[in-house]
Amino acid sequence: MSGHGTPIPMTSHRSGPLTGVAEVPGDKSISHRSLILGAMAVGETKISGLLEGEDVLDTAKAMQAFGADVVNHGGGNWSVFGVGVGGFAEPENVIDCGNSGTGVRLIMGAMATCPITATFTGDASLNKRPMARVTDPLALFGTQSVGREGGRLPMTIVGATDPVPVRYEVPVPSAQVKSAVLLAGLNAPGKTVVIEQEATRDHSERMLAGFGAEISVEDTEEGRVITLTGRPELKPQVIAVPRDPSSAAFPVCAALITPGSDVLVPGIGLNPTRAGLFATLRDMGADLTYENEREEGGEPVADLRARYSPNMTGIEVPPERAASMIDEYPVLSVVASFATGKTMMAGVKELRVKESDRIDAMARGLRANGVTVEEGDDWWEVTGLGIDGVPGGATCESFLDHRIAMSFMVMGMGAQNSVSVDDGTPIATSFPIFTPLMTQLGAKLETAA
Repeated sequence: MSGHGTPIPMTSHRSGPLTGVAEVPGDKSISHRSLILGAMAVGETKISGLLEGEDVLDTAKAMQAFGADVVNHGGGNWSVFGVGVGGFAEPENVIDCGNSGTGVRLIMGAMATCPITATFTGDASLNKRPMARVTDPLALFGTQSVGREGGRLPMTIVGATDPVPVRYEVPVPSAQVKSAVLLAGLNAPGKTVVIEQEATRDHSERMLAGFGAEISVEDTEEGRVITLTGRPELKPQVIAVPRDPSSAAFPVCAALITPGSDVLVPGIGLNPTRAGLFATLRDMGADLTYENEREEGGEPVADLRARYSPNMTGIEVPPERAASMIDEYPVLSVVASFATGKTMMAGVKELRVKESDRIDAMARGLRANGVTVEEGDDWWEVTGLGIDGVPGGATCESFLDHRIAMSFMVMGMGAQNSVSVDDGTPIATSFPIFTPLMTQLGAKLETAA
């Protein structure tokens, strides 16, 4: 598991054209939620296209620990035999969520209103991340939590015996917090209300409705108001997981900066709460087109074609777009390095508390590779050097963060000199086929023996 084993350095060399079809894995957010909601339904939920990265596999193990029967049929096809809302059993052992902030926070929410106790831990990176943003609202239901200083893992959650419904305004845009509160609200009587000022990824709302929960979403002067009626009987579903736009970001961005490239990424989820990166790249002048637009399982989907784009220019990314692309800012900063002019990214303080401080991690690595970066608490600005102007040549620290590692691997494909990371093992948490997929397209990646 990432963060526990011996670091394995990786190097990315300047590549020739990247061409072909990039079949990226299933969406991580939807994969987590499919397993959790399947475990809270009554009957068999069938899932195809599940992302089989370490993060999601840890969530599958957790659902088994809470009493659901989870079966891997192979090839991304899984079954979850659920125990019903409020039916979680007390796990016998500590729940290890590895590197997954999404997994641990959503699972905490799902068990928070069950009369059971569970202890959670993770790898070195996850155990540094703040959990109070979730445990504070869960306490309103009657849940108790005891963790390390600063609200960090390992942490024990004591579920509410007599939960009460909650009305909660999310203080910062966070789909994880919103989703944790909604999952807890499933086993609370009455109506649980979540209010968010900025729309975040809405997979939880869509999937709750699909599983048969009574849920409504209304845009008001107060904000986006989500109302969930508690204690439904969730109905098992057949779920085809669309491909992950956050994973697609890497072959797409690599194609934009590598001469002669033409890459097609089929079946990408284009939920408007997730597609901010692609809109931003187009604003910069990227040759990015949607083909065969359609809807699958309640989610908008299309085939995405990315071609080499030598004339991109820096822009000011609209701050209100941050929630729809928060995980993509690291690789966007790489593309910005190959553009002309400055790219300003503001309203992104959430990046400070991801798997790593992603602003700091990317700023360090970009500077080491010859790129000028300015930064503040919730903003950073990259001064582009043009399509052939990035020197490269440095080894960057990945900070146990899969997106940092993959972003610098993308940089190496277009830089004048090779770019390395000190540890490529975290990539397996979200994109286990990253290296063979990129190699098949024409990338030159080298992993230390």
